[in-house]
Amino acid sequence: MVTHRYANGLTMDVEFRHLEAFLAAARHGSFTRAAKSLHVSQPTFTVQIRQFEEALGVRLLDRNTRSVQLTPIGRDLLPVLERLLREMSAVLGNTKALSKQASGFVAVAALPSVSAMLLPSIIAKFRAAHSGVSIHLRDAVAGRIATMVHSGEVDFGFGSMPANDPNLEFTLLFKDRMSAIFLRGCELEQKRSVSLKDAAEYPLILMDRDSSVRNAIDRGFASIGRFVEPAYEASYISTALGMVKAGLGVTILPASVLSVQDSAPLQCRPVRRPELYRDVGFIRKRGRSLSRAAQEFCDAIRSACKSTR
Repeated sequence: MVTHRYANGLTMDVEFRHLEAFLAAARHGSFTRAAKSLHVSQPTFTVQIRQFEEALGVRLLDRNTRSVQLTPIGRDLLPVLERLLREMSAVLGNTKALSKQASGFVAVAALPSVSAMLLPSIIAKFRAAHSGVSIHLRDAVAGRIATMVHSGEVDFGFGSMPANDPNLEFTLLFKDRMSAIFLRGCELEQKRSVSLKDAAEYPLILMDRDSSVRNAIDRGFASIGRFVEPAYEASYISTALGMVKAGLGVTILPASVLSVQDSAPLQCRPVRRPELYRDVGFIRKRGRSLSRAAQEFCDAIRSACKSTR
């Protein structure tokens, strides 16, 4: 409905159906045929025409028992209202089309390992199907991801929850299991799996304490009643793997990191007793809705996780 307020304080309310009724009457020259074309009863149609004329304060149609004719004002308004109706229909049509096609900008923060291993192929496939969507990826440790989600810097996070936070909601997608990674020729290569006790016999190269991987490892050692001080700490996975290649010790990471690194001299074995893993999923600000583009990107990530796990 369009409402226009005149200088004298009077208002004029015009609805889309009023315009359609007037144009149908002008086109058919008959209330009966016009009402039928709009699939309304003739009494309803007559009321709509009367409301339109009363809203405008002018007579638009002269009618008798057999025909309907435009008044001079009606003839002047006809081309104007026809154009207005076409433009309104076009706008509504474009709005519906936009609602069916994701477009815009999506910002996501993800764990470095996930950003390197999983997301590139998902983004490439998603962009091929949604050329109107731009993806901005921020790789960060778990604590930093939570901060960015909190502040609205990103639409959502893809990683591990650093702690219970009532303002954030977490949706689990998969459990990222850890493996011991070591140089080829190490005695651990003879084992089918490695316990934390086995790994602790070697200098440990661990991620720093802000990392979700490190949190999982610390919980694992605590569960067997041990506290282990690492020989080295690294902020980046590539640094930890470089140290292992240099013969400085053993690291514990998601085994899949080897798929994006030069892993020729390295071997890995799953960690058992206890089994180590981190929960990976979506991190969202509670009560905040996602844009259509962000929701469709979430759906693409969820689908890829199901097919690869």
